[in-house]
Amino acid sequence: MYSIEMQDVSHRYPGHSPIPDGISLQVPTGSIYGFLGPNGAGKTTSLKLLLGLLKRQRGSIHLFGRDLDTDRIGILRDVGTLIENASLYEHLTARENLLLLQKVRRCPESRIEEVLALTGLAATGSKRAGQFSLGMKQRLGIAAALLHSPSLLILDEPTNGLDPNGIVEIRKLLKDLNREQGITLVISSHLLAEMEKLVTHVGIIDRGRMRFQGTLEELQRMQRQVLSVSLHTSDVTGAQRIVESEGLMGRVEAERLVLPPLPQERIAALNRALVLAGIEVYEIGVARKDLEGIFMGLIGD
Repeated sequence: MYSIEMQDVSHRYPGHSPIPDGISLQVPTGSIYGFLGPNGAGKTTSLKLLLGLLKRQRGSIHLFGRDLDTDRIGILRDVGTLIENASLYEHLTARENLLLLQKVRRCPESRIEEVLALTGLAATGSKRAGQFSLGMKQRLGIAAALLHSPSLLILDEPTNGLDPNGIVEIRKLLKDLNREQGITLVISSHLLAEMEKLVTHVGIIDRGRMRFQGTLEELQRMQRQVLSVSLHTSDVTGAQRIVESEGLMGRVEAERLVLPPLPQERIAALNRALVLAGIEVYEIGVARKDLEGIFMGLIGD
């Protein structure tokens, strides 16, 4: 089951190319979905379309199996959002900020203490939001998004500008919300390395178009693809002759022999042939794609 389904969705700002441009996106219920792409790729615009804050020119959007066009108010009662920066009254405490929203949301006042505890802000007391660190402000923004007990939480760059400790705190919070509260999360970010530690599913967008969508495992499977095999031996010239006699082409780089991707059995056979020829094999290396390289390849021309 999907919490979000966007099909062939496009939006065009006047005088600009459409961004997004016909994207289709599916977020499985119970997942942590990382919506990734460089700045300007169309992430924030897509999220605004998803929430009905912008009008799309094409396509359909369903949340929880319901059409956004016919049931937007009902749908949004089950969605929490933090788009861009948290909107806070800096002269008020965390509890006072949430008390104002509680009256708008018409949820039980007891929920305030619950979300303060969930986000690690229960002990902030009389401290005003203007005195909070950036990480604490982000957590208060998430607390506000959780106030009405949504089953889907949509966050736009929630770790942007945070120091390493703040990033770790937000990451733990989001994992706990997913695992312990059962909340589906959609998190937009341009930080691939950080999202790899958090998400279960990935969608990659660039210049308004989806370049990849699938599980994190599927993306990591691409990472495991071998690019080349390198041999560090006592005699690189002799090793090259033996490799060529086996019907393979290798090139010498920095005193190592670099070969195309090979199955493990073929690598072992080459190793035996080199040793039998009296050539010592010091090291066999395997170069693989890294996630950053995959990401850059997906968003490249």
